[in-house]
Amino acid sequence: MCGIVGVLGNHEVAPILVEALKRLEYRGYDSAGIATVNHGTLDRRRAVGKLVNLSDLLVHEPLAGKAGIGHTRWATHGAPSVANAHPHQAGPVAVVHNGIIENFRELRAELAEAGIAFVTETDTETVALMAQMYMDRGADPVSAANQTLDRLHGAFALAFLFQGQDDLIIAARKGSPLAIGHGDGEMFVGSDAIALAPLTDRITYLEEGDRAVVTRTSLEIHDANGTLANRAVKTIQIDATRVDKGGHKHFMAKEIAEQPTVIGNALANYLTAEGHIALPDPGVDFNDIDRLTLVACGTAYYACLTAKYWFEQIARIPVEVDVASEFRYREPPIPDRTLALFVSQSGETADTLAALRYCEGKAARILSVVNVPESSIARESDLALPIHAGIEVGVASTKAFTCQLTVLLMLALKAASDRGTLSADALADHVSALRGLPALMSVALEQNGAMQNTARRLSEARDVLFLGRGLMYPLALEGALKLKEISYIHAEAYASGELKHGPIALIDKHVPVVVMAPRDVLFEKTVSNMQEVMARKGKVVLISDSEGLKEAGEGVWASIEMPQVHNAVAPILYALPAQLLAYHTAVAKGTDVDQPRNLAKSVTVE
Repeated sequence: MCGIVGVLGNHEVAPILVEALKRLEYRGYDSAGIATVNHGTLDRRRAVGKLVNLSDLLVHEPLAGKAGIGHTRWATHGAPSVANAHPHQAGPVAVVHNGIIENFRELRAELAEAGIAFVTETDTETVALMAQMYMDRGADPVSAANQTLDRLHGAFALAFLFQGQDDLIIAARKGSPLAIGHGDGEMFVGSDAIALAPLTDRITYLEEGDRAVVTRTSLEIHDANGTLANRAVKTIQIDATRVDKGGHKHFMAKEIAEQPTVIGNALANYLTAEGHIALPDPGVDFNDIDRLTLVACGTAYYACLTAKYWFEQIARIPVEVDVASEFRYREPPIPDRTLALFVSQSGETADTLAALRYCEGKAARILSVVNVPESSIARESDLALPIHAGIEVGVASTKAFTCQLTVLLMLALKAASDRGTLSADALADHVSALRGLPALMSVALEQNGAMQNTARRLSEARDVLFLGRGLMYPLALEGALKLKEISYIHAEAYASGELKHGPIALIDKHVPVVVMAPRDVLFEKTVSNMQEVMARKGKVVLISDSEGLKEAGEGVWASIEMPQVHNAVAPILYALPAQLLAYHTAVAKGTDVDQPRNLAKSVTVE
């Protein structure tokens, strides 16, 4: 969601802050601002909308200083406005904040009783006003920040900047990620390493409950118990944090095109030359597991729904799949010998992290499938499985989704191998299908033109339905999600067999129906459902292989041909047309593909 940067530098900091914020645009935001200390004076500039508006403001109203903090805000409490934009300032204190202060109303009431007035609708202003109150009572900046932090409930990453202090930033992390960058006589603060990559390759990740006092030459961290903590300094690969479009019009287009390569990377990291699935230490023996609980949000949840089919059909392990935001509030019993598996692109998804913590001490093992090995979810798991997708900037997940699917399928094959539910020949057949997947994805991407033509026609619709059976049902859900989130067309997905149980009432000549149906054992049943749609003048977009398209016959509104593929890996391949249809439809409608309205890349609050 929101993005934080902070710099204690040797040069004018305003342009550095803005450039770092640009690298956090992928998180989603609706306003931005910076604050600096110059010759002891604290000042700030804020603007609503894209960062270019803040840049324009700084041209007309420059902000000097070599110490500063910056923020991109995704509105929670209070509408997007200059008044509600960060940094928030109260007298000698400026604050930027990711997360939600859950007890802000209680604190506001206390401040109001003390005669302290508010000028915004945000929970974050409470933090600045509390720190100001403690300073007015004689506290120094570090003490005022600590007293304020002691009063806060909720999830937050915070950075404080103080008037008269051009060599001090105080940072704190509880529930939202925050990192400290080490330079040569300079120090930096950032929501993640991406923001800091142009500035340094040496990063210290704050852990849950940490508070840091940062100067240009020192970093002092105390843990949640107030004990001085020695956090490691890690060297990151600068190339791994490059954020550019690589000649594509949008990040999403680039990331779709990268999928054959990143899937190959994922396979190379888990498949041995002999065709075995090798997990990082300490690994897992599925003979010790009786059931799986899979938990995730959004697109990652659909990856889990797909994996349920794999684990149950291939490895014969019963699987429960839950939306993370519902899981812990159900307080589900976790039987012995349960493996709890959590999937998150960022590794910081608030609901998923909370669900993981619910399972601690209950599940036999906790595994995670993540794209960020240093993330909170990865660090708090018994075993973290990186998906090796590289940085994904587009809000609509593409390559991260297919890499999640790839790693989950390999994990299911590992389970089948451990439990002896697949013969050696069948296991080798599945591994061979995985190895051939990058080449098939390249072939599928050659259908880009056909998908673009179909998407132009879809862009005129107000409602679109997606249908799928078996492994294609979760893919239908994912296709509908992609279309609605970037094109703003209402889209819903159903298991094909559910069509007659209600959704068929929606079918008429104005409703396109996207049918995802490789020629498999369920194909004939899917074609029957498709015929029911066409009999009611519905416009069928059939995505299938050559045999499927031929057998379906005449009458489809549009068709997209996929290469023939092994049934187990079909969901990974068929994710591409779902993504490309959504992408080209959004382009045809002129929407913001990479940063769709109201959405954020990393959801770090409930």
